[in-house]
Amino acid sequence: MGSELETAMESLINVFHAHSGKEGDKYKLSKKELKELLQAELSGFLDTQKDADAVDKVMKELDKSGDGKVDF
Repeated sequence: MGSELETAMESLINVFHAHSGKEGDKYKLSKKELKELLQAELSGFLDTQKDADAVDKVMKELDKSGDGKVDF
């Protein structure tokens, strides 16, 4: 059994991989996959956003390589 942090990281990775790969690379999230992940796993976050472009802004912030994908 791992530490609390190890368990949390494993959970994050599992959620990421549950949503990645539907549109190609199983190690990256497309914008559509990111939106689906946010809707399924962080719906409260999206519900409280007043900005209609919240997903676009999250994508831009996480897509450091500029390839239109988010990797873990």
